[in-house]
Amino acid sequence: MREFTVRPEIMDFAPYVPGLTIEQIQARYGLTSVIKLASNENPLGTSPLVMKAIERNAARAFRYPENHTPRLTKAVAENVGVPEECVLVGNGSDEIIDMLFRMKCVPGKSNVVFYEHSFAMYGMCAKLCGLEYRVVPRGEDCALPLDALAEAADENTALVVVTSPDNPTGLAAGVEDLTVLAGVLPKDCLLVVDEAYIEFAWPPESYSPVQAFDKFENLVCLRTFSKAYGLAGMRLGYGIMPASLAALLRNARIPFTVNLLAEEAGLAALEDETFFNETLSVVMRGREYFTRELTRLGCKVWPSQSNFVMFRPPMDAKTLFQTLLERGIIVRHLGNFGLADCIRVNMGTDRENELFIRAVGDILNG
Repeated sequence: MREFTVRPEIMDFAPYVPGLTIEQIQARYGLTSVIKLASNENPLGTSPLVMKAIERNAARAFRYPENHTPRLTKAVAENVGVPEECVLVGNGSDEIIDMLFRMKCVPGKSNVVFYEHSFAMYGMCAKLCGLEYRVVPRGEDCALPLDALAEAADENTALVVVTSPDNPTGLAAGVEDLTVLAGVLPKDCLLVVDEAYIEFAWPPESYSPVQAFDKFENLVCLRTFSKAYGLAGMRLGYGIMPASLAALLRNARIPFTVNLLAEEAGLAALEDETFFNETLSVVMRGREYFTRELTRLGCKVWPSQSNFVMFRPPMDAKTLFQTLLERGIIVRHLGNFGLADCIRVNMGTDRENELFIRAVGDILNG
């Protein structure tokens, strides 16, 4: 069979490894009931208003969507309180990350800076674009190393990326610290704050720089509808950035990346305040419960501002992960993040949370 060459960077590319699905675990272990607490999805599922919007617009699926998603762009801008021209809606926030790496960075010249044990997408995009990427060690106890990020940047640094709240630890950077970091970066460097979990941070004004967006000249914030709004399957996210940068990215992007039903779903999700508020209530109640109960069981639990917690069990983490799988409870072993002694678990419903804690207690107590 004929073989074709590709760019050298592709030859040893490590693919993204997603969490296991319910169907995979059911088939593997012959289970009828499975609880998935591994992918940070919304514990309440999908908003009733969203489901109605999708059904109402399903017959329009043969039509192309309006390019650049203008109605949702306007709604997002009003929701977060920034100018409409500063919002770029994408096929998940992953698309915005990809666009930033491809359109801001120059292969062979630019470098990007982020810290270790973070979202694999950053390293994947950098490698795919042929960029130098500098991975800064975390601080003590997995702390976000903001000072070290600044020290690693130079005149060729195009992007410095901070995930806040962080995945997989749940830790978050304060607005004051992010403001200082933005102020010391090189002139042509963007501070990219990935805020996929920002809706779960409390109090929100202490953690998101978007509230003072007009005070920044080099800030890009990334957000998603996948978590708090329950739209992971629709692939919908957005970036908040300087208007001039958003215009350039908008001009160079491929057309129609956000599908018609996703836009309608996003508009409906922003309208459903009841579903959104109930999601926050369930997550914050579950976060407190997990932190208390896992600590009681002898686990080291990191303080989280997200819809999950990271913990280190008093036994081999991979063994605990596997044993939970066999009982039909999916969590995320963090070996792929470089944290093989830790597990990440997202909040489910109150009942799912109780079953998880009961199972962990049974396993740890033998």
